[in-house]
Amino acid sequence: MSHLEPEAKIFACSQSVHLAEEIAKNYGIPLGKVTFSKFSDGEFQPSFEESIRGLRVFIVCSTFPTADNLMELLLMIDAAKRASARHITPVIPYFGYARQDRKDKPRVPIGAKLVAKLLETAGATRIMTMDLHADQIQGFFEKPVDHLFASTIFLPYVKSLNLENLTIASPDMGGSKRAYAYSKFLESDVVICYKQRKAANEIGSMELIGDVKGRNIVLVDDMIDTGGTLAKAADLMIEKGALSVRAICTHAILSGDAYEKIENSKLLELIVTDSIPLKKESNKIKVVSCAPLFAEVMHMVQHNNSISGKFLM
Repeated sequence: MSHLEPEAKIFACSQSVHLAEEIAKNYGIPLGKVTFSKFSDGEFQPSFEESIRGLRVFIVCSTFPTADNLMELLLMIDAAKRASARHITPVIPYFGYARQDRKDKPRVPIGAKLVAKLLETAGATRIMTMDLHADQIQGFFEKPVDHLFASTIFLPYVKSLNLENLTIASPDMGGSKRAYAYSKFLESDVVICYKQRKAANEIGSMELIGDVKGRNIVLVDDMIDTGGTLAKAADLMIEKGALSVRAICTHAILSGDAYEKIENSKLLELIVTDSIPLKKESNKIKVVSCAPLFAEVMHMVQHNNSISGKFLM
């Protein structure tokens, strides 16, 4: 093998093992062996159980809470650097702290920038992630960032539904760009929800911009946390005469009573990826795996091929 094309190995943090196994399976290699030693006070230490000297190392880890997931990733990157890995690529399907991408009020941190610096300081040479909460987070890195879009896997699913009178909707003004990108590909109309918050994760009021009467609606968002926004949007659209409401959300955070909100809402279906493992099963939630997408792009990166063809948005 050429020295310009080092062998690749895939490893996983403890909370992303299942996704990493699926990625490795699609890539065509076994998942690398890593162990975690734990001390009685909760401190932990990762250890690669096979040589990675001179290789390209992919470390799969979604950095959702708790902060242990981020710390695991940082320690594994540092371990790979000290084990003389040639390239170290954290594969972060869900990039935690991305909602802290700016100072929206005085005396608050820009958490996404801090995480970017931590990853680079630890030794990351390239970053791979999917559907960042804000595109500009890529600019927080001085290393290459492969920002993948879940539309690559969601759009074929939506097309397979063969919905008549399809309308794409955004649950807030910030997601309008994403909604318009989907609508352009699907040649559909767009409606936007305008919401005002009382506080984080608490909606004060919501209004609808556009007509949904007699339409089949697909709400599009990058993540679902408490589920309040999507549940309220779905209920409002049904009240306004929509025939059905589905939702597409890349990252299923689903905290608090989100599962109950989804079950009790007018949503017909919630389609998510496996970037974050579900806490429990739900009749309304369908999971579409992002493993084939990541495996294919990782293979392209390994062989220095262009990945621009994977961007549908």
